[in-house]
Amino acid sequence: MFAFVIRRLMQAILVLVVVAFISFLLFQYVGDPVVFLLGQDARPDQIRELRSALGLDQPFFVQFWHFLVNAAQGEFGLSLRQGAKVSRLIAERFPATLELSLVAAVLALVVGVPMGVYAALRRGSFLSQLFMGLSLLGVSLPTFLIGILLILVFSVLLGWFPSFGRGDVVQLGWWSSGLLTRDGWHHIVLPAITLAIFQLTLIMRLVRAEMLEVLRTDYIKFARARGLSDRAIHFGHALKNTLVPVMTITGLQLGGLIAFAIITETVFQWPGMGLLFIQAVTFADIPVMAAYLCLISLIFVVINLVVDLLYFVVDPRLRVGSLGER
Repeated sequence: MFAFVIRRLMQAILVLVVVAFISFLLFQYVGDPVVFLLGQDARPDQIRELRSALGLDQPFFVQFWHFLVNAAQGEFGLSLRQGAKVSRLIAERFPATLELSLVAAVLALVVGVPMGVYAALRRGSFLSQLFMGLSLLGVSLPTFLIGILLILVFSVLLGWFPSFGRGDVVQLGWWSSGLLTRDGWHHIVLPAITLAIFQLTLIMRLVRAEMLEVLRTDYIKFARARGLSDRAIHFGHALKNTLVPVMTITGLQLGGLIAFAIITETVFQWPGMGLLFIQAVTFADIPVMAAYLCLISLIFVVINLVVDLLYFVVDPRLRVGSLGER
């Protein structure tokens, strides 16, 4: 177990260093930050002085080392567009993105798993075929189109939900939460559904496929021969083994929800990190872009590490394999 954790930690650190290097290259090849800060009319002596103050006159790998040290401390300099510290901008936007992603993930799990189980156990029923047909739509339709359709139906035509913004929030120290207000829940419904639909259909199809595979195994046939009820077989044996790969995929998809909430946040003008990143790309705000890439990679690495550890704990075959390697 210890060797497994150490190996995963080393891989995680390597991934983070590679992503940090790619983010650092943005400062080298995507415009000159000195020009962004001083403007095109700056004097040569002003440019030299600022480049020296920022450390841009130092060798390449020295600059990269300073970037790594600052990134490890959560410091990425000042936003070229807003003139504020990037760490403060990220801290202000991160709660909105995390809450949206968590609500979407819970929605995808709560709805997707039962739909997948039903589609596996009642393969020939009309409702099962309807679920599979809707899942194809959910996988095929682009996210921005789903969001626009939801806005058209539920905001413009019916007027049930707002079409943009986060609503009223409550400040808990530096953290802001819209889940503690009725207006916040009112605003999060449409963005959460939009973000959850693809993950929901993916989970549903995965649960269905895994459930059908498990139901064909020998130990399920043996359980039937022992006279166990269908309920005990389906939910006590089959579903338990089905959820092992689902847990892995769901953990990785949570990182995907946080990373790829960009489109949803843009459609609904949700004040999260995705909208901040789009604005940074529009104005070539390199420090914000670099910070976003590093933070998303850190989230992916941490989630992947946690999922690997959970998988190691849940699946006894991995523990037996690790003992055999010794």
